[in-house]
Formats: sequence, structure tokens, C-alpha cells
Amino acid sequence: MKNAFNLIVIVLSLAVSFAFYYLVMGNPDNFDDPAVKHLPKTGNVLGMVYTGGPLVSFLIAFVLIATTFIIERAFSIVKAKGRGKMEVFIKNVQSALAKGDIDAALKSCDQQRGSLANIIRAGLEKYQVVENEDHMDPEKKMLEVKRAIDEATNLETPLLEKNLVILSTVASIATMVGLLGTTLGMIKAFAAVAKGGTVSATQLSLGISEALYNTAGGLVGAVISIVAYNYFTTKVDDFVYMIDEAILNVTEILTVKVKK
Repeated sequence: MKNAFNLIVIVLSLAVSFAFYYLVMGNPDNFDDPAVKHLPKTGNVLGMVYTGGPLVSFLIAFVLIATTFIIERAFSIVKAKGRGKMEVFIKNVQSALAKGDIDAALKSCDQQRGSLANIIRAGLEKYQVVENEDHMDPEKKMLEVKRAIDEATNLETPLLEKNLVILSTVASIATMVGLLGTTLGMIKAFAAVAKGGTVSATQLSLGISEALYNTAGGLVGAVISIVAYNYFTTKVDDFVYMIDEAILNVTEILTVKVKK
């Protein structure tokens, strides 16, 4: 089920792009020769791009997929940060723990929510469980707290990096498909030149158009995906660093408390 969303996005993007390519861009009204659709009307962008060939539909799908996962990643990271500013939340938790008020720290976690709050809550709840266990020495108590924090971290961190691989994959595939379309277009152009007799200007222009539109489409999809991938990777790295720093501060405070 966790991959169902990805599959739905990919299938819908392909379906929408194919429908847009053949029904909208390939509308006979966009061409001076509606029967063969080789001569787009002057200034008709949809008709001109349609001459790029069927691979254009795949390039449109890649742009749709990249855009969808950019929105999904942006929403996920905002959700992972929680309701308020993380810096304020961390200060509130540290202040409550310094006063020995575990319940206040847990309340802050409940109000904040998000990945960091979930991780800290797991550690604090485990601390409450082992705090009054007289048969456990302080080191063992903190070991249990750290284990709970590590388990929560291992659950939350992958959610931050989820679907980034799709953006990097789209960047690579879009480039390759664009290159394939460029190659096929140039083959058609040279085939028109190689024919004996008069060179068909229409066939020559169709080959060149197919090459250029696929090149442009592949670059657009690749640039969007690469920029988004690098942006979100940086965001995730910064977020993980903030989580590690906050966890270190919390465990240091709890270590001091448990040894008293």
C-alpha cells in the first residue's frame, strides 16, 4: 500500500500526458493539413510541439511526475517540522526538562507534532517508564532511553527521504528519452536528405523539429527534477542535523537527571 500512491501518480501522469498529446496537441484544428498533421498552423504552439513525435507525451509525463512529487515532498517536510517553529519547540522542551517537568515536555511534543516531536516523545515516555526502576543502574536506564530514541529516529528519517529517488530517476530518464527523440529526429532528417531527387522540405523540417522538441522536453524535465532533488536533499540534511542536535541536548539533560 505504501507504494500505491507512487504507482497511481505514474499511471495517471502517463494517461493524462497521452490524452493531452493526442487529443489536445494533436487536434486537427492545430494543423493546415489535418489529415496527416505535418504542418502546424503559424504560431500554433501545441501543433508545433506535437510534431516532436510520440516521445513528447512521455516527456510531458515526466514533468507531471516531477511536479507531483515536488508538491508531495514540500508538504511532507512541512508536516515533519510540526505546527510551530522547531527552534522554539526545542527551547521549550529543554527548559521543561531543566526544571524536571517531564509532563510539560511531553505536552510540548503533543502540541508540536512532527518528526522531531515524535522522536523526543518516544525518549521521554521510555524515561518515565525506567525512571523509578530501582533494579536498573543509571547507565542501563539511559541505554533504554537511547534505544527508544534510535527506534523512533529509524522510523521517522526514511519518511523525510521518501520519493527523492523518484526525482533523481526522472532526471536521468528524461534526459535519455530526450536524447532518444533527438536521435530519431535526426535520423528522419538525414533520411529525407538521403533520398534521391528533390529534398522534401517538409520531411526535413519534421525530422529537425522532432529532434529539437525532444531535446528541449528532456532538458526541461531533467532540470526541474535535478533542482528539486538537490533542494530537498539539502532540506532533509539540515533537518536531520537539527534532529541529531536536539536529541543530543535532550539525552544530556536526562543523563544528568537519572544520575541524581
